[in-house]
Amino acid sequence: MAWKDRIEMSIRDLKRLKAVQVAMDRRITQREAAEMLGVSERQIRRLIRSVRDVGAVGIVHKGRGRESKRKTPEDIRGKAIEMYETKYNDFGPTLAAEKLLEHDGIEISDETLRGWLICAGLWQKRRKRAEHRRWRERKGSFGEMVQLDGSHHDWLEGRGPELVLMGYIDDATGNVYGRFYDYEGTMPAMDSFKRYVKQYGVPMSVYSDRHTTYKSNGKLTPEEELEGKTKPLSQFERALEELGVELIHAYSPQAKGRIERLFGVLQDRLVKEMRIRGIKSKDEANEFLKEYFPKYNKQFRVCPANETDVHVKPPRNYNLDKHLCIKTPRVISNDNTVSNGTQLYQIEEKTKEKNVVVEDRVDGSMRITCDGKSLRYSKITVRPIKERTAARKTTSQQAPAAKDHPWRKSLKQLKNKWVWANAR
Repeated sequence: MAWKDRIEMSIRDLKRLKAVQVAMDRRITQREAAEMLGVSERQIRRLIRSVRDVGAVGIVHKGRGRESKRKTPEDIRGKAIEMYETKYNDFGPTLAAEKLLEHDGIEISDETLRGWLICAGLWQKRRKRAEHRRWRERKGSFGEMVQLDGSHHDWLEGRGPELVLMGYIDDATGNVYGRFYDYEGTMPAMDSFKRYVKQYGVPMSVYSDRHTTYKSNGKLTPEEELEGKTKPLSQFERALEELGVELIHAYSPQAKGRIERLFGVLQDRLVKEMRIRGIKSKDEANEFLKEYFPKYNKQFRVCPANETDVHVKPPRNYNLDKHLCIKTPRVISNDNTVSNGTQLYQIEEKTKEKNVVVEDRVDGSMRITCDGKSLRYSKITVRPIKERTAARKTTSQQAPAAKDHPWRKSLKQLKNKWVWANAR
């Protein structure tokens, strides 16, 4: 089988292909395409030649799936990290690399050692000094960057429950999209992003704040460290990474001023529009947004610097739910069962693997997968009661204590009794 016949293109590849094709059609310049993808103009020209020669698969690097011939052996990596921990633990990577060569005969570059130490948690990246805040120019094309945030507000003015508007605004055009939810969290973020993708396509990047939904503040687990991950990801971060979407985190409300100003306008205009129509529930509010936002965009949308839409439309049968879901690693017990929350599930088919992933999807369904393949399962509704629990229940049904029993008396009464007894 030829190399190009084995390649399966991802959303990330389709995103690169979209930018290259738009540049080939001369709807944007090669420089603009390079800025969208974060590569050089020379790389864009190389990709264009490759796509012209072999077709869409030319966007994929030919080294994908192959181990690098220049990769440093694992035993050398392990020895270098061990020597650093025992002898050079207060050295910087540059000096440590020099001493490893000088005293231990291990020849590696300082940047290679720096990367190893960061992965092992023995070195931290140094932050650059923050620059003075300044005005940022809009992105050039529709879909190049979308700002996302949730607005907590009494949108129905007491006529119904308090809701959260998960809002999206395109940076280049000011095009607005949104939907109401009961709270701001992972599932609302994933569901709203899925609906946005179905309407417009996958954007190149998403700009959000540092809410725990969008950015994890936890620490890497030992398993994640062994997998070579350098930072913990929230479920939303992981989903967007799988889709090839860059998630950018703002350090201040001013940095995402476009979405903040949008919420200020909507909390005035949208609230009054829903008041006029007497909207009292979340479903009614979401139904109204379908007609409100097209009118709003027609009135306030601005012309971008480039009229090209760089959203990537997923293939017709592409399953977004396999990415936009909460994935939880689980272990199959000896009785072939898997627990998720307080519920137990029986795996109906044989598998040699012990590790599975439970996927809780936005539509309320659940999948149990192993190596990407769905496993058949059934919900265990009746579970036996443990003997110890049954005995405890029996004990609690004994006759109540007498009225003059000591434990019925207050602490003050018992203390006074003890004082009088000792005073005699």
